[in-house]
Amino acid sequence: MDEQSPEVRLTGAKEEGSFAVLARDGEARAGVLCTAHGDVQTPVFMPVGTQATVKALDVEDLRRVGARVVLGNAYHLYLRPGHELIAALGGLHRFMGWDRAILTDSGGYQILSLGDLLRIDEEGALFRSHLDGSRHLITPEKSMEIQGALGSDIAMVLDECTPYPAPHDQAALSAHLSMRWARRCLAHATAGQSVFGIVQGSTYHDIRAWHAGELTQLPFAGFALGGLAVGEPKVETAEIIGRTAPLLPFDKPRYVMGMGPPEDLVDGITMGIDMFDCVVPTRNGRRGTAYTSRGKVIVKNARYARSEEPLDPECRCPACATYTRAYVRHLFASGELLGPRLVSLHNVAFFVRIADDARNAIMHGRFQTWKDSFLRSYRSEEGSETD
Repeated sequence: MDEQSPEVRLTGAKEEGSFAVLARDGEARAGVLCTAHGDVQTPVFMPVGTQATVKALDVEDLRRVGARVVLGNAYHLYLRPGHELIAALGGLHRFMGWDRAILTDSGGYQILSLGDLLRIDEEGALFRSHLDGSRHLITPEKSMEIQGALGSDIAMVLDECTPYPAPHDQAALSAHLSMRWARRCLAHATAGQSVFGIVQGSTYHDIRAWHAGELTQLPFAGFALGGLAVGEPKVETAEIIGRTAPLLPFDKPRYVMGMGPPEDLVDGITMGIDMFDCVVPTRNGRRGTAYTSRGKVIVKNARYARSEEPLDPECRCPACATYTRAYVRHLFASGELLGPRLVSLHNVAFFVRIADDARNAIMHGRFQTWKDSFLRSYRSEEGSETD
């Protein structure tokens, strides 16, 4: 049977770290990724738990809204409380009380954006901590050691995230360095931990194609597109994804790092991406922005002072099942912590549900119909609100 057909059904993943595409509708894929902490159905949205916590939410919240993977950040957890302490306390799963899958980012972006970067060279990245100014050298080997101690199901290679804009020569040198680091990361990976390679290259298609070609010759468990959503125009982001995703193996998960908001998530799924993360749901939730089936709702606005509607009438999350917009607005106006918590909870539920609904549509061969309906509703008049 033609693999392009939405009726395609392949054997599900069996071994930890394995992945299988179960159905395809156009380029959009529905699959399953097997981990030691449960199978992950894809497409999947992964809430960001940088400091071993998704801000404002606890693990029961995450279970209730159907989250299956949470992100941790090796840079932050290395600096505080320390990977050795977490290992001594039983690993990251036990430390944070989360019994489902965890993906850890190596922290390459955070080294660039948060720390006082002193040097990047063949050995690794030398920087001063943003917490206390102490000096640290993170090498590819050290990054794998940290993530191995954390015990995440999926570890990302250490890479250099090129800022935008960057000259072609700089982006090429950076991609070559990231490639050499990737080989070293793979050689020092912890047994039983899946390792994903990261394709870099800024907005240059020739560099992205070269890096993808080199990475895919190595036995990585999956592949990510990094260095996106760092300031480049959205049209360039989409073009990079659309041209790079087909260069990645069909039978390995594809992950775009840091991708949001909702319409971008849907576009990524359309182009064959399986995994997504973004801080948007909780960051903007804490500021009073709810993402709903009818677009963004700035719940702090006076227009909602008497609204008896939930944040999203089509949502069944605990926040929408119990509280009105008027009440949530009151919480923000009163400076009550419950307000940011409720909007963050709803937003995470909404992003998780986008991926779940897209998967269901792909499995039934009606992805384009679902996409058109979702975007039409999301871009409705209410969605014209701005932060």
